[in-house]
Amino acid sequence: MNVVEELRLPGLEQALGRVEDALSRAVQAGDALLSDVAGHLAAAGGKRLRPALVISSAHACSISLKDASELSEEVIQGGVAVELVHLGSLYHDDVMDEAEHRRGVQSVNARWGNLVAILSGDFLLARASEVAASLGTEVATLLARTIARLCEGEVTQLTYAFNTERPESAYLSSIAGKTASLIAASARLGALTSGAPPEWVDALTEYGHATGMAFQIWDDVRDLVSSEDLLGKPACHDMVEGTYTLPVIRALAVEGVGDDLRALLGRPLDFPTRDKARDLILSTTALEESVGEARRWVARADGALQVLRSAADGNLDALERLDFLGQIGHRLLDTLAVP
Repeated sequence: MNVVEELRLPGLEQALGRVEDALSRAVQAGDALLSDVAGHLAAAGGKRLRPALVISSAHACSISLKDASELSEEVIQGGVAVELVHLGSLYHDDVMDEAEHRRGVQSVNARWGNLVAILSGDFLLARASEVAASLGTEVATLLARTIARLCEGEVTQLTYAFNTERPESAYLSSIAGKTASLIAASARLGALTSGAPPEWVDALTEYGHATGMAFQIWDDVRDLVSSEDLLGKPACHDMVEGTYTLPVIRALAVEGVGDDLRALLGRPLDFPTRDKARDLILSTTALEESVGEARRWVARADGALQVLRSAADGNLDALERLDFLGQIGHRLLDTLAVP
């Protein structure tokens, strides 16, 4: 799904173009190799969901502003900061997962090795901190806290690797850290850099958290139902690597099927066993239930925007933009081909 199109925000594409230009400058280093490696995934593209949410949140707080391309340079730099954190985390994730591809291109660790990938990821996180510091103490603190939450979420996930008894609460705690924290930070950054009042900042933070939870559940369902070509990485990668996400957890709870599935899991899977496990999951309502859980998070995200709707005071353009922002999660979920 094209986030730029679905947010339907005038000037968003131009604002994201400014983010791209600034991002290209931010990944440059004094060493040519580091510049190439640090810019590898940035050049490969991506949804740019997080910068888009920074921009959209800032625009939502600027009710009289018609076009997002007119937003301040502080907002643009906020988008750069969150994307740098996201990219840095991907470099580290790919090392841990021993991934060979990302965004349809060879992963950094596969092309240059784990050491270069880790150092490049660290460089991107350092650049993010530098950008955040230029935006003030509150933004710098937010980014530092978010990076810590990303790490906590990943460690929580690793704690339950190959554990078929992983509770749903542990899954939700993990994705709150490793995914929702950065999306929440993106929405909060947009509000902060636009000078929004505290109640709006808090409302958009809650919006971002709930949207991030829905986004990760969407991604986990997509991992089970989409092809490698569509994903840009191997299908069912999480299950193969021992990360049992919400659909797997729900399927494991089904009487009969859960026992059969449990007998296959708990260890790395070859392709035939992977396909057998996926077929068992597809034979249950686990995927539909997971989509339903994600939609509940979207409803929570949409509800968080009510304080901004009240302030819009009948401004139809502003209310329409808030509706598009609040419903973005539903449109993501609508793209899933759940059998």
